[in-house]
Amino acid sequence: MPPKELSTFELKNGAVDALHLIVKTGEFDVLRGELTARYGAMPDFFANDAVAIDVRRMPPDGQVPLLELTDLLQSLRLRPIGVVALEAQHEWVGASGLTVFPDVDRRSPHPVEPEGTAEPAAISPDTIRTTAPTTFFDKPLRSGQRIYAEGDLVVLGLVSHGAEIIAVGNIHVYAPLRGRALAGVSGNHEARIFCTCMEPELVSIAGIYRTVETALPDDVQGKAAQVRLDGERLIVEALELR
Repeated sequence: MPPKELSTFELKNGAVDALHLIVKTGEFDVLRGELTARYGAMPDFFANDAVAIDVRRMPPDGQVPLLELTDLLQSLRLRPIGVVALEAQHEWVGASGLTVFPDVDRRSPHPVEPEGTAEPAAISPDTIRTTAPTTFFDKPLRSGQRIYAEGDLVVLGLVSHGAEIIAVGNIHVYAPLRGRALAGVSGNHEARIFCTCMEPELVSIAGIYRTVETALPDDVQGKAAQVRLDGERLIVEALELR
């Protein structure tokens, strides 16, 4: 007799996109100081985004107090969902009781961060996800909305503060960009962001990001500009459209 079909839930394998906090030191006091200095004064920067703690780049004999780190992340309005670890790290990571994710993901295995590294947040009900080679979106994005495009993304309306646009390929915004824009999120260092009015909260190429903590130059703030990588440096430069 086949099992009765359940109407209230399903349990299936799935994929979750999340921020990755790449930990590179076992000196927790130093790590706590840098995280607090960068994000402690911006309580609205993370809106309860999911985050995976990635310890794969720590020294071979290094460890970090994971429960203390999760408490710290929660104080910054992040939701730790588990730890990405090498097989050799599974014993001490598993002792924390946190979920251990295998050493496999869809992102670039060698992230770099002169400005910082980040990945797009978990897919939420306010996320519009597309798989077309190029996605066109001609409506304004309000705060809390997110678009995730598997190819290039072209936005023809305002991207408000608190909105987020994410693309595996390039991003083009023909309106003010006031939220967050992340291009090349699968590790494409050749991806670019183009905008006719650059006023972002955050821009990122292949995980290398820049926030409004660092003011943009006068020749690009509020003007037509592009964002690209030069080696491991994030470049924001004016576009000559005439």
